Formats: sequence, C-alpha cells, structure tokens
Amino acid sequence: MSLSSDLTIAQLNPDGSVPVPTAPDAAANAAAEALQREAQFEALQTKVDDLQEILAKPLSEILADRDKFKDAALAWDAFGAMWMLSQRAMKRVALDLAAEQGVSEDDVVARAMRHAKAVLNSEDETLGGTIAAAQLAHIARHKAFLRKQFRQG
Repeated sequence: MSLSSDLTIAQLNPDGSVPVPTAPDAAANAAAEALQREAQFEALQTKVDDLQEILAKPLSEILADRDKFKDAALAWDAFGAMWMLSQRAMKRVALDLAAEQGVSEDDVVARAMRHAKAVLNSEDETLGGTIAAAQLAHIARHKAFLRKQFRQG
C-alpha cells in the first residue's frame, strides 16, 4: 500500500476555501434520515387528516357522539356495580353453605379457581350450563387478560 493511494487531492471551492470532506457513509445516513423524516411526516399527516375529519363534523354531531359515549360508559359502570354486588352475594351464600358442611373458605376459593381455570382452558366448559354461549364468547375475547388474573392459586 502506497501513501498516494490514501490521499485525495481536494479541489478548492470557487471562493478559494477548502471543502470539508464527507464521510463515505454520510450520504447513506442522510438518505436514511430523510426516509425516517418522510415516514414521520406521513404519520403526522394521517393524524392531521383524522383530526380534520372529526373537525369537519358539525359541533352538534360531535357532542352527540360524546353524549353516546358517556351514556355507554355509565351503563357499563352500572353493570359493573351490579355484577360486583351479585358476585359478592353469591360468594357469601357459598361460604355460608360451605361452613354449614364444615368446608373452609380456602377450600371454597380453591374450588372456584379450579372452575374458572377450567373455563379458561377449555372451549366447551359451561360450568354445568351456568354460562351462556354469548358469555363464553365474551370470555373468549378476554382470555389472555383473564388467564393472568387467574394464574395465582
């Protein structure tokens, strides 16, 4: 390897200044950055378009949609309260009946967990017909989350 093969003779700029050499991969980096900026721009443009679509609606329609969402949220909240109360009442009944038979609360809870896991790990478990097909479909949509909740025990 000779010294002359590693040297590059710089051509002066018209104003007499010496140009700053660029690294060989600088052009590739610049192209990659340009592509990244373009992708970011497209993502932002999509968000702006979505917002423009919402803002193009009359205010009364936007507020009506908001009211529908609020009503749906309130209905789900009320349903959750009803469900929680019914579950606690059924647990109390189960614990009272178990106590009358000399079965401990821990045994009742362990048995309930086995039943829940049976539903989560089977496609056709209905707990003796107490779970309707629509309820099984709802459970199926949330199996990943429910499996995390019932992992303990």
